[in-house]
Amino acid sequence: MSKRFSMLGALFVMLTFSFAVPSAAQSEDGFKEQVKKFTEALYYMQSRYVDTVNINKLTDKAIAGAVSQLDPHSVFVPADEVEALKEPFDSNFEGIGVEFAIINDTLTVQAALAGGPSEKAGIVAGDKIITVDGKDISGVSLTNDRVRSLLRGPKGTSVELGITRRGIGETLDFRIVRDKIPNRSVDAAYEVEPGILYIKLSRFSESSAEEVAMPILEHSGDLKGVILDLQGNTGGLLGNALAIANFFLSKGEVIMTTKGRIHGTHYETANGRGIFQGGQVIVLVDENSASASEIVTGALQDWDRAVVVGRRTFGKGLVQEVINLSDGSQIRLTTDRYYTPSGRLIQSPYEKGKADKYYKAFADRFRRGESFCRDSIHFPDSLRYETLKHHRIIYGGGGIMPDIFVPRDTSSYSVFYDKVLRKGIVVEFMNAYNDANRKNLEQKYDNFDRFDSTFEVGGVLMNEFLKYVESKKIDSPPEQVEKSKVEIENYIKALTARILFGDETMYRVLNETDNPELVRALEIMGNPEEYSGILSGNNE
Repeated sequence: MSKRFSMLGALFVMLTFSFAVPSAAQSEDGFKEQVKKFTEALYYMQSRYVDTVNINKLTDKAIAGAVSQLDPHSVFVPADEVEALKEPFDSNFEGIGVEFAIINDTLTVQAALAGGPSEKAGIVAGDKIITVDGKDISGVSLTNDRVRSLLRGPKGTSVELGITRRGIGETLDFRIVRDKIPNRSVDAAYEVEPGILYIKLSRFSESSAEEVAMPILEHSGDLKGVILDLQGNTGGLLGNALAIANFFLSKGEVIMTTKGRIHGTHYETANGRGIFQGGQVIVLVDENSASASEIVTGALQDWDRAVVVGRRTFGKGLVQEVINLSDGSQIRLTTDRYYTPSGRLIQSPYEKGKADKYYKAFADRFRRGESFCRDSIHFPDSLRYETLKHHRIIYGGGGIMPDIFVPRDTSSYSVFYDKVLRKGIVVEFMNAYNDANRKNLEQKYDNFDRFDSTFEVGGVLMNEFLKYVESKKIDSPPEQVEKSKVEIENYIKALTARILFGDETMYRVLNETDNPELVRALEIMGNPEEYSGILSGNNE
């Protein structure tokens, strides 16, 4: 008997006995028959197929295919790609700044790290990188080491990426200039108005709870309200999400519930030691707020603890358990569902084995106009719930619907601006400009407040930028430049602030003209009657 056949026989025995527990939920004999059938099929393929067969790859493909017939977030990870599923970044790392996974031989962006080059260029979670510097990288030869060699590199070097994105038929071209990757999760924390603390949290990492707590504690003496900005936050570590929700809730209040066939029902509750249990709270969300972001938002909304402002969140409410297989590969298998304290299911609807349809449904939200008009969203009465203190009407059915809807602002969008952003032209130009003029700028602006109140882009700098764009062979139609002029000028100012005073000041500049959700939040906080009216349900 060949060694390969012995291995397959051992695999059959291992599978038969390892799965004795779950087989109780179905016919044990029937389950064993299916394992036997699979083992026989592998044996005949390796022993009788016309060409040599790689049994390991066949097995991986078979498992991946089976897992793909479940929900959209369960995934099989081959042994040599386990580390790549969530690429570790440290303070000395230089590259393009993405967390990625190699799924079905395709490099898929899991998250663009906030403050990193990819995030600044407009790359988002779910993007699939199919070409690097013009070369196709999809296929069985794509490995963790190859991805590192393609995407990592010294600060200042550039890489051209070809990307496919859900809902967009054409390939998008990006030029990314590598940089040092930030390892923080709070991008900005400052008093946006006296007594009002704004915190921009880009992801839930190991240090997120501490990063959020520090500015709250530092301002505790005169803090009237907190605006927690979770726009674009795709999630992260659940433990830190629970800790941050706990900051704002009272003892015994449920933060979330998980329910599953094996684990049953489990509750997470606040411990009563929250650092900001009084005062106003507003949470900002959008369509890219997902998972851990939705847990925090749902808990604070359900307990009438925060006003939620923005647009309906993504709707990722499935719990994955990491199951390590004997060869080092993993199945990240959905075992439970997340529910908000009122009982709302966070997860958007899906059909098993129809992941493409699931993501297409998300893209269809935009085609229906959901980003621009709340009336385009319709909920049946069966999805109607009530908040737990004031019994306001809220809805389930996937994602968290905000209390105050703010439409997406595309008034400054143009094809020209989209192109110069994706190619990194604005960042590239401003890096060169600020390097050449840093000494003069530092002498002229010795603090951020002076810079913010007096710095203007002006016609000269804008003309220099347009000449630089022309040198890159990019068309700049006057009507499109005019449409996006204010947006471009503000971005130029923000990048200059970042060079002179640090990353946080970039967000402070951008928030002044490019965050309508924040503007609306400040209006609400400035009107205590409106704030309390929203939470009590009297502002319908």
